[in-house]
Amino acid sequence: MIVNADLHIHSCFSMATSKDMLIDNIAPQAKLKGLQLMGTGDALHPGWLDIIEKSTEYVGGGIYSTEHCDFILTSEIEGEKKIHHLVIIPNIEIAKEIGDKLVSNNKYKDGRPRAKMNGKEIMDLAKEYDCLVGPAHAFTPWTGMYKTFDSIIDCYGRAPDFLELGLSADTDMADTIEELQNIPFLSNSDAHSPWPHRLGREFNQIELQDISFESLKSSIKNNKIKANYGLVPNLGKYHMTACTKCYKLIDPNLAIKNKMKCSCGGTIKRGVDFRISQIATWDTPHHPSHRPPYIHLLPLAEIISMVYDKGVTTKTVQGKWKELIDNIGNEIEILIDAPIDTISKVNEDLVPAIESFRNRSLYINPGGGGKYGEISFDEKLAEKKVEKDNNVTLDNF
Repeated sequence: MIVNADLHIHSCFSMATSKDMLIDNIAPQAKLKGLQLMGTGDALHPGWLDIIEKSTEYVGGGIYSTEHCDFILTSEIEGEKKIHHLVIIPNIEIAKEIGDKLVSNNKYKDGRPRAKMNGKEIMDLAKEYDCLVGPAHAFTPWTGMYKTFDSIIDCYGRAPDFLELGLSADTDMADTIEELQNIPFLSNSDAHSPWPHRLGREFNQIELQDISFESLKSSIKNNKIKANYGLVPNLGKYHMTACTKCYKLIDPNLAIKNKMKCSCGGTIKRGVDFRISQIATWDTPHHPSHRPPYIHLLPLAEIISMVYDKGVTTKTVQGKWKELIDNIGNEIEILIDAPIDTISKVNEDLVPAIESFRNRSLYINPGGGGKYGEISFDEKLAEKKVEKDNNVTLDNF
């Protein structure tokens, strides 16, 4: 069977996360998105495990089921040097044991525990319990593994089970790095709220023998990921080198020369695009034969927001989104497979936008410094937006 899976989200117990991140909200929204398998996130937090047990039915094989979708236990762990690691866990009993062994002074203060352990120690603990483990959003400048290490082996001592690309990178970018040739890539949302413009904004299409931990483990290890779906990388909020205060895009060499301080007084964060160029083996991607395609995706609500020039969470946008879902199907089907004639019968205004998304003719003002990129129909408007935001080069710092 082919399953759409988003394996990295957070619960209401994590910092900067919506109080609505509960199973009873996540599950129906996942179904509307078109996802069949969800990671629980935060599976080392006792309070979240209690909610999982009360809100789902354990059907065996490490799967906790609802009427809308299935869940598998996952957790992000912040280790030494503030590096984030993603762990996929066989069952609740093992999650509790790992939580007990995690070296941390305040492990249950946050849904994402902070451990006094390096990557090798976290991997060893995960492997002791037959978990899957790899770097979360590996290239991001705050908490990605490559912000600190030039090699994945330097972090873990051996190859991890997978590497999570993160919202600001895709397969083309990661496959310029030779050491990643034999490592499977995951694309997950890292959602902090349950709404479909966040949930499943990146996901994996995986061939599974059945829905179980062992089947997922086998599929990841044996290259049964059929496709990675995710944002166009320059929409990611850390794609370009930029100031975290004024969000100006800044030439990376100039940023380094100025000790990562912006002229406004803010801190400059090295973009994923530049970081990958620093550690890349090749100028162009070298995709191994087992690498699945990476299919760029945009949240449907973001497209509706652009067309109507209204905020994503406004009644206008959410109403148009629900009308499409009610009349056509889940969001993934609408974005990728639904005939244009079918979409036109529900909302003719959106047809040019959906067509532009599918033929990749939308223009993007890239993100950086913690601000997401913006999409536009009009190249000139996009260029004006870049000029307005003062894209800083060596000539105009």
